[in-house]
This record gives sequence, structure tokens and C-alpha cells, in this order.
Amino acid sequence: MAQRWCAEKRNYVKRSTFAAYALIINNHLLPNFGECDTLSEEAVQSFVLDKLSAGLSQKTVKDMLIVLKMIVKYGYKHSSFPFTEWEVRFPTEQKQEKLSVLAVADQRKLMKYLAENFTFRNLGILICLNTGMRIGEICGLQWNDIDISQGTLTVRRTVERIYVNEGDTKKTELIISTPKTQNSAREIPLTKELVRILKPLKTIVKGEYYVLSNNKAPTEPRTYRSYHKRLLESLAVPPIKFHGLRHSFATRCIESKCDYKTVSTILGHSNISTTLNLYVHPNMTQKKHCVDKMIKSLGKL
Repeated sequence: MAQRWCAEKRNYVKRSTFAAYALIINNHLLPNFGECDTLSEEAVQSFVLDKLSAGLSQKTVKDMLIVLKMIVKYGYKHSSFPFTEWEVRFPTEQKQEKLSVLAVADQRKLMKYLAENFTFRNLGILICLNTGMRIGEICGLQWNDIDISQGTLTVRRTVERIYVNEGDTKKTELIISTPKTQNSAREIPLTKELVRILKPLKTIVKGEYYVLSNNKAPTEPRTYRSYHKRLLESLAVPPIKFHGLRHSFATRCIESKCDYKTVSTILGHSNISTTLNLYVHPNMTQKKHCVDKMIKSLGKL
């Protein structure tokens, strides 16, 4: 049944999404439920607890349940598998891990170095710190995507390595595809500093070349992550994941009192609640200011 669901789903989702489904099915669902002709709530609950005990995050396990439910509903629709709703419980989550963000001093130090020591790879990191782009998006950025006259950059594609795990075929493959979501395909304004750096380059580069490699072939995200890690080490900047550059950009925007909807749009979030949940955490000073404003407004009634 899972194979039939996969065969049908392949026609309607991106290759990267299909690869993620196949990985979940082959590595987790089939080993646990492959021989089942019914699926009880107790069995699903036990599966959840086992996966959490193995160290997987709640989000990862919830993603597995989404795929499992889609498969079972497909079987039910085609009269080959019974289905009843599950009420699966998750343990109360511990306090969320703090986002990995550059300190202001470290960010200034890094950006100064990148601006003064030009390489195409350094330019990519500088662009990320000024735009909040994801690593796959910066790897997929071509010179044609940069409009100096308008002072904008357009996100049109992403580069990622996917796992191909279908039957006896088990390998990885580098693919270039459309951005993560519809909102991820977006236009981002360039800072004056970026325009200053990019303007002379645009007169000599080939439009169809990728920015990071200045070549017709893109840079692989894994390779770029390694470069980013070595760069921070060489500058004695505390280590953060590459995605921390995106977090740093967003955090600086929020600290600068940018409105949340605009920040959300620049980041390409599908919903402003994602931006709010990740980056907007008022401190006690802000809370007191809010309460004081409320009381003052009452006095004017």
C-alpha cells in the first residue's frame, strides 16, 4: 500500500519532498508497520515513544505521523485498510533551545572581514547576512537574479542534496529546484553596501553563472557549510551553524524595530506566526512599557 501511495504521490510533489517521504517510509514506517493489516492507537503511540527515546525530535516524529496518516487514509479510500483517528500524545516539550545567533560585535567583525577580503564565497556569506537567505537559496543564486538598477535580488531556485531511497536504489543526488514554498520565491532589497560591491562585478560576470562559484555549476550546500565553519574558526568567531546567519539577520531586523510582517516577507516565511514564534520575545522592559502605555491610555478615557 505504501508503494502504491508513493507511486501516485510522485506525480504531485517536488522531488525533494518525495525523497523525504521515501526516506521516512523505508527507514521508519515499513520496519515498524510493514506487516500490519490494522493500525491501533496503541501501536502508533508506542512508535512515537520509541522514536522519541531514540533521540528524534518531536517535529521529526510528527512529520512521520503525517506521512503515516496519508498512507493509511489512502488505503482506506481504496478499501484496503481500516482507519480510525488516533489521539497520540507527546511528552511536554522541554524549554526550546535558544536560537543560534551572532553577537552584534561578532557580526560586525565578520561583515567587515567579508567586505574587505573579496572572494565569491565570502560574498555569498555577506549576502546572507544582509538578506537572511537560506543556504540552498544562496547556492542557487545566479547573477541574473541580481538587479542593480532596482537594488533588488530575486530568489528563484534552491540547491539541495536529496536522498534517493527507492527499492535497491540508495544514493544521494544534487538537485536544483524551485524555492521551498510559494512565499520563498521572493524579491529582497539590497543594502547600499551590497550594491556598491556588486555593481562593478555585474559588468564582467555572466548572467547565467552562479554567484558562489562564478561558474555554470552551483556550489554544493555541504561544501559551503564546511567553508563557513572554517572561516569562523579562522576569525575566532564563536561557531554557529550556517542557518544562524539567517537567524542573525532576522534578529537584527527585530532589534531595529522593523515591523514583523515586513521581516516575515523578506525571510519568505509562509506565515507571520513563524516569524513571531522564532524571533519576537519581548523582555521585561518592553513588557513594562506596554503595561504603562495601557494604563496611560485609560487615563485619557
